[in-house]
Amino acid sequence: MCSVIRGVKPVQRALALTLRARAGRPENRRSCPGIRADVGPQLRPFCCSGTAMTEGLLFRQLFELESSTYTYLLADTETKEAILIDPVLETIDRDLKLIQELGLNLKVAVNTHCHADHITSTGLMKKRLVGLKSAISKFSGASADIHLSEGDKITFGKHLLTVRETPGHTDGCVALVSGDQSMAFTGDALLIRGCGRTDFQQGSPEKLYQSVHEKIFTLPDQCLVYPAHDYLGQTSSTVGEERKFNPRLTKSLEEFVKIMNNLNLPKPRKIDVSVPANLVCGVHEV
Repeated sequence: MCSVIRGVKPVQRALALTLRARAGRPENRRSCPGIRADVGPQLRPFCCSGTAMTEGLLFRQLFELESSTYTYLLADTETKEAILIDPVLETIDRDLKLIQELGLNLKVAVNTHCHADHITSTGLMKKRLVGLKSAISKFSGASADIHLSEGDKITFGKHLLTVRETPGHTDGCVALVSGDQSMAFTGDALLIRGCGRTDFQQGSPEKLYQSVHEKIFTLPDQCLVYPAHDYLGQTSSTVGEERKFNPRLTKSLEEFVKIMNNLNLPKPRKIDVSVPANLVCGVHEV
């Protein structure tokens, strides 16, 4: 166990503008009790409605337009140790600039699974940040410095994320849950009012249903859900909301399997490029 273990759609454009505006909005200290009074302004956590606040935790939710992918940056505001979840090749310069501006020491870049719709930036990022390690599930079939298993801890400063294996979208899907269970980064297993498709890459609706119900829906109702993607401009949900309102996962297993087997979705446009690249940490051509 590791010790640290263009044509833009209108809704995507609107989301990007919203996130940009939110990032520049003055923080409301009253609504964010977890912000330490002695933390400098450059390290104050991103604060908004629906965002988990843990004392001493810096949190950023970043967006990539083409694949509607969320990348998450988390850091300890005292030690400045940081981790990055699901980074995208096209936004590597943006992510590295933010890390440098905030004076962070990025320890681990982790992918929640082997993505089919974009290429990860973890491999190239390792070439540009000395000491950075990549991480992905041991069941993904992908190369990485750290292969994650159920119960592994990814630590950064006094904070940690615990690995929960959530196969079904792919065999190598994981959810990453904060130590206080206030936040869950669910990858493609659980989306906001949806879930990952199960018609390629070892997909199994039966496995996915079991994974979500046993590994995610057992978390506290108030636990915030941060998915790997959203196509409608939604930034987060909660376990309680998804357990009650998710139109697929509130069904019986039999009904869920029928729904997933009849989605008839088009093949991901970049799958033939993205999957081979992500199996080698995204560095097949660099």
